[in-house]
Amino acid sequence: MSATQRLAELGITLPTVAAPVAAYVPAIQVGNQVWTSGQLPFVDGKLPATGHVGAEVSEEDAKGYARQAALNALAAIDQLVGIDNVTRVVKVVGFVNSPADFTGQPAVINGASELCQEVFGEAGQHARSAVGVAALPMGSPVEVEIIVEIAN
Repeated sequence: MSATQRLAELGITLPTVAAPVAAYVPAIQVGNQVWTSGQLPFVDGKLPATGHVGAEVSEEDAKGYARQAALNALAAIDQLVGIDNVTRVVKVVGFVNSPADFTGQPAVINGASELCQEVFGEAGQHARSAVGVAALPMGSPVEVEIIVEIAN
């Protein structure tokens, strides 16, 4: 089953690619890989929430925001090379805007990881980093980057 078919089966429509908020492009192809820029959880051009996870933003809400950020990354990949050309998710990197005593970053970034596995099945299993940071652009609770391998 193609990624497009799987997205339809899951009832997911990829969003419009978020416009860059600085001097970068949403995704770039290098050989048979596509690297996305860090994606925020924009919905219709706006952040659904701002603040630190574990303080102003709940861990469960942040997990949903990580999923949205990953959807935005998949949209950037789709726009560049077509989502059906993805043969493997190589790595997911997630940043969680969190206070120093918050240690739930892995559970938050599961929102992105689980989406990759839902869409790509076994090819969606990937290496990952989930990092806590003191601040993110625009006060976003999460930011997600995805690296994928594509068909030659």
